[in-house]
Amino acid sequence: MATLTRGALEETGLSKKDAERAKNMFALGLLSWMYNRPSEGTERFLREKFARRPEVAEANILAFRAGHAYGETTESFAVTYEVAPAKLESGTYRQITGNTALAYGIVAAGQVSGLPVFLGSYPITPASDILHELSRHKNFGVTTFQAEDEISGVGAALGAAFGGALGVTTTSGPGIALKSETIGLAVALELPLLVVDVQRGGPSTGLPTKTEQADLLQAMYGRNGEAPVPIVAPRSPGDCFDAVLEAVRIAVTYRTPVLVLSDGALANGSEPWKVPDAAALQPIDPGFATEPNAPDGSGEFWPYLRDDETLARPWAVPGTKGLEHRIGGLEKADGRGSISYEPDNHDRMVRLRAAKIDGIQSPTWRSTTPPATPSCSCWAGAPRTARSGPVPAASARWAAASPPRTCATSTRCPPTSATCSRATARC
Repeated sequence: MATLTRGALEETGLSKKDAERAKNMFALGLLSWMYNRPSEGTERFLREKFARRPEVAEANILAFRAGHAYGETTESFAVTYEVAPAKLESGTYRQITGNTALAYGIVAAGQVSGLPVFLGSYPITPASDILHELSRHKNFGVTTFQAEDEISGVGAALGAAFGGALGVTTTSGPGIALKSETIGLAVALELPLLVVDVQRGGPSTGLPTKTEQADLLQAMYGRNGEAPVPIVAPRSPGDCFDAVLEAVRIAVTYRTPVLVLSDGALANGSEPWKVPDAAALQPIDPGFATEPNAPDGSGEFWPYLRDDETLARPWAVPGTKGLEHRIGGLEKADGRGSISYEPDNHDRMVRLRAAKIDGIQSPTWRSTTPPATPSCSCWAGAPRTARSGPVPAASARWAAASPPRTCATSTRCPPTSATCSRATARC
């Protein structure tokens, strides 16, 4: 190929070394012939890219044409291919990569929720592009903080969530290992937190440039104690946008950290993406607590009074008048957040957390028929019998979860704490 390229550029006066640099264009010309691709766009791109050096542009175009002619005249290739144009819905499209779509989804989530976005992150391949992209969007209320390490990044993001912002942190597998303690803290505090894991090869420091979906088990179980979190996984670069919106909706509605599992192929891959109508995006209501909520009429604020449908606790911005409270009490089941030393309190909280996560529903389920309950949900304390019908209200789930129950190790079901992306509709 190098010899054929030098021959095609012999009359241009380029040196042997410079001429051989154009052999990738020779290969592109050959592939364009083999797959019946039009050449006008490629030649126009080369002229625009090297507009200040027209001699380089013409050399690349000559090499491209030589490759195309070689495929057409040689008898080495007996088969050619033709790919039909993709059938796309009408609309405005742009090329987008997975990491760019994740960044745009985070910006959009901040807009539809009315929350300021705070990204606490430490650069790591292949997730760093999200930090780079979000740093350009201060005009949308986005604050980016490049921390000194992974633990500081997630800690800052959780602190922002405590202060009433949309806390986000981005990383890959090694970072998830470091962030696990703070994710567990977010589960205990019941605060919304978006954790984006752009997966790569592992274990340990891993292989930065190798695509691998290596973190599923770590995402599901990689925390001390029983701390279930929802997991949303996009299926394509463009779907990363919808996946983030769904993850933020779950995090804000149910007051829980949510993990988004992307990977290197999605992060760096690209596809045509239909630009959505911003006005058509579904709003996300943070539902901040603004006044005392004690059901006994005492005028107190109960930080762990549960919503009957979602089992979520109130989200109160620190400093809100009349809502002063001590966060972090162990006795959350009674709503007050006071300290408890009852021996079964931890067991009750384990079941409550599982019941809340198990009750997460997709918007498509809300608008049609609710899904059947899991056939077994030992974590929520439900009987190990198959059941059908709609998911019960959260209060009924919690009532079923309250009685202590143990499951034999040999027959214990997997936890039913994963949720689904709206776009993929599969776990």
